[in-house]
Amino acid sequence: MENNLWIQIKTYFHNNLGTFLNAVKEHLEISLISLGIAMIIGIVCGYLCVKHKQLESKIVPIFQVLRVIPSLAVLLLLLPIIGTGMKSAVIALVLLAVPPVLMNTVVGIKEVPSFMIESAYGMGMTEKQVLWKVQFPLAMPLIFTGIKIAMIEIIASATLAAKIGSGGVGEIIFTGLGLNRTDLLLIGGITVGLLTILSSLLLELINRVVMRYKYVKS
Repeated sequence: MENNLWIQIKTYFHNNLGTFLNAVKEHLEISLISLGIAMIIGIVCGYLCVKHKQLESKIVPIFQVLRVIPSLAVLLLLLPIIGTGMKSAVIALVLLAVPPVLMNTVVGIKEVPSFMIESAYGMGMTEKQVLWKVQFPLAMPLIFTGIKIAMIEIIASATLAAKIGSGGVGEIIFTGLGLNRTDLLLIGGITVGLLTILSSLLLELINRVVMRYKYVKS
């Protein structure tokens, strides 16, 4: 049984390597586009929530409610409005990914000690300089954590995008389910797992480069 499964997996890669690589490319494409949009929306909205307190009680609950709705349900709700394809998938994944980035941005900026902000203003910094040189750098570890959570959720949920014809590794998994082929299920599942792990490691590396001062031994 195990030998047959291994032979099936080898045969698949021998005959369908181009299709597999294209599916991985589509999966990464959807994931990176969704993450980029989610980062912009989450960080900007997070900053606005901290700057304008009244916005926090309005913006945060909206995204928290959207996060509760399963991604597949969002995809199906968007079908009559936007139709099938990458656009619907990206919108659903963005709605899923914004909350962790938004919440971590809010918490990160709020946790910047007030005396440091006051000291920055006392040194003659403008509001923009305080934001970019004090608040965001100090909030960055938490923001990066939110981005990492968002990326993991996006890559895992992007498999559902195949249901509406946007491609990706999900197509391999759903084909495996339809044909009751264990080899395709293993190939798809392991690929999604590896993409999740690799993306997490890459973001951790970026975090260490950006925040290298934290890792310098005294």
